[in-house]
Amino acid sequence: MNIASEAAGGLGVPFDVARLDSILADSGIDLLLATSKHNAQYLMGGYKFIFFAAMDAIGHSRYLPFVAYEAGRPDRACYVGNRMEGGEHQNHPFWTPNVHTACWGSLDAAELVAEHVRKCGAERSRIGIEPAFLPVDAYELLRDRLPDAIFVDATGAMERMRAVKTQAELQLLRQASEGITDAMLATISAAREGSTKAEIVETLRREETNRGLVFDYCLLTLGASHNRASSQQAWGRGDVLSIDSGGNYHGYIGDLCRMGVLGEPDSELEDLLAEVDSVQQAAFSRVKAGAMGAEMIAHAESVLKSGPSAAFNDFFAHGMGLISHEAPFLMTNHPVAYEGVDAERPLQAGMVLSVETTMSHPKRGFIKLEDTLVVTADGYEMFGERGRGWNVSQG
Repeated sequence: MNIASEAAGGLGVPFDVARLDSILADSGIDLLLATSKHNAQYLMGGYKFIFFAAMDAIGHSRYLPFVAYEAGRPDRACYVGNRMEGGEHQNHPFWTPNVHTACWGSLDAAELVAEHVRKCGAERSRIGIEPAFLPVDAYELLRDRLPDAIFVDATGAMERMRAVKTQAELQLLRQASEGITDAMLATISAAREGSTKAEIVETLRREETNRGLVFDYCLLTLGASHNRASSQQAWGRGDVLSIDSGGNYHGYIGDLCRMGVLGEPDSELEDLLAEVDSVQQAAFSRVKAGAMGAEMIAHAESVLKSGPSAAFNDFFAHGMGLISHEAPFLMTNHPVAYEGVDAERPLQAGMVLSVETTMSHPKRGFIKLEDTLVVTADGYEMFGERGRGWNVSQG
């Protein structure tokens, strides 16, 4: 996933050690305990145990991987995982010098991590945890075994770390976006008059899977309806179709929306989609390294408000990568409940943005474009840029 750091004593650490150490220092964290599957995957160079890829629960407990990283000491890093991961380590050795694949639940995993922290002499450290991804039983055990430690929230530190993607990460995001775009266009082409939403979603699932993606979801509308849930509603002649899908490639998410129509679009539909695209283009025009996210948002919203369908339109932009909403956080509580803390910070090359404009037209239906942009030094690069107009099915 990431480029190994040359400053890590030849360990082949799959992330920028100096960058992480700096972020941890700024956050007042001496030792990081990552427990979310996305951050564990990031710190382990893309590794994710396939057995628990789609679930966590097992027996009376759950899978709980730990990656322990002490600032400045990659030589003391530790991975704690499930017993079945021993075979994974034998075939493709983990980079961490300490590996304990001996757990079946959350408590035995936390016990091993606490023991590792004590062996490192770090039991009085400021320990960064992920509160939203650390079950209460494991947290209470850590506090009991490490009574002199101070536990702090490391969520923001890891968000900063993941905000700027490496070239290896960008390639995975490109493949996810290209695969989803191709799958959506194939799905629209295959759909016919009378095809139900449920049938179209199932076609998309197969198309994404056949391209090596993991299908996550499809939000689909037909005709004048704004309801994006799967149903037995059928596609009718002249009806619009919006297909908004998320899928991932090796954990990295593609998230795009494209439009279809059954039969040739009329002039009104052409105008409505052009209005949506004008907002998208306004946002794109303000994207480059060093520009403020707030400037992009303000310009896009000004174009939106000047359009004839402004009352029905909405604009949103967010960061994406291993999760669908991550740094940079550009807009406050719109629609996902987080603060736009990065709006007044400059965009950086390597950040990935999802830019989306939605028209909820009362008569013609749900018309939306969602695009994926990578910030570059002098602008942006778009992934999966095909099919941004009306994609026609003659079925």
